Amino acid sequence: MIIDSHLDLSWNALNWKRDLTKSIEEMRRAEARNTERGRGRNTVSFAELQKAEVAVCLATILARASQLQHPLLDYPSREIASAMGVGQLEYYRLMESQGRMRMLRDWPAVESHVAQCKQAGGSGTPLGFILSMEGADPIMEPDQVELWWGRGLRVVEPVHFGVSYYAHGTGAPGGLTAKGRELLAAMEAVGMILDVTHLADGSFWEALEIYHGPVLASHHACRALVPGDRQLADEQIKALVERGAVIGAPFDCWMLYPNFINGETPNSLVSMERVIDHIDHVCQLAGNAQHSAIGSDLDGGFGAEKSPYEMDTIADLQMVPNLLRKRRYKEADVEAIMHGNWLRFFQAAWAKP
Repeated sequence: MIIDSHLDLSWNALNWKRDLTKSIEEMRRAEARNTERGRGRNTVSFAELQKAEVAVCLATILARASQLQHPLLDYPSREIASAMGVGQLEYYRLMESQGRMRMLRDWPAVESHVAQCKQAGGSGTPLGFILSMEGADPIMEPDQVELWWGRGLRVVEPVHFGVSYYAHGTGAPGGLTAKGRELLAAMEAVGMILDVTHLADGSFWEALEIYHGPVLASHHACRALVPGDRQLADEQIKALVERGAVIGAPFDCWMLYPNFINGETPNSLVSMERVIDHIDHVCQLAGNAQHSAIGSDLDGGFGAEKSPYEMDTIADLQMVPNLLRKRRYKEADVEAIMHGNWLRFFQAAWAKP
């Protein structure tokens, strides 16, 4: 069984106009004439998630209002980004109404869902999801945190790439804004989980200092293996371990292979062993296998062309257990990395005071 801590399902549906209820083959045929990078090579559908035995994921809301002006990510104002965020939430609600997904808002819901998945043998159950937000632009002001909590939001990254209303992110050195500090205070008050993914170093350290609630890193690789501010430095990993965090390993080649250039470097150079290298690095720094997990980010703006070359669809996540066993990971540690660490994390994060 797998828990994947980062999938942009509604963003793919609404922004890339992908019908995730179709088969991968149907979706790829529909995009065959589209020359945009990542088209026709998508890896995620509801059927493939079933094959992958993904029981639970962190499913994102992703709608940005940055000055980067990316055509599939950015909107002219935060008001429009907020409206798109609500639209992405509505997509998940529609999938729930069709029995394809199930929102998990607390530990009893997670526990019950996982028990049902185990009993069913990984088939025939809805995809359990914990609602997360990648970049907090849809939260117009910190006082809207309670509103979003009521909608089911449980995990928030304050920023994506660039600078947001709340923080500096990937590629934009700097700290939290005054509104960002207010956001973290509001999140802590309701019990929201902070996802440090994409925080610039200054924002990362400031956030860890002022935020006292549960912290995770949904999809982060290791800077010691691949230089760059998108990856976590060793001292950041150690700080997260001290906070009881879990770090999800991504499957995007540019985070796995040094000097990977999108559109130029062939993914034939990047094997699944690279993912294991990053998982293992976290485990070595932690001194155990309790803080590493899967946060694939598959179809997060890329497809099979920028995934490890052995990967055709998300179902190939099932290669990871045997690769861990080859590194002499014990069975209990393999299970922890595939799902157990996330279960332990959410049980602790949502424990009643």
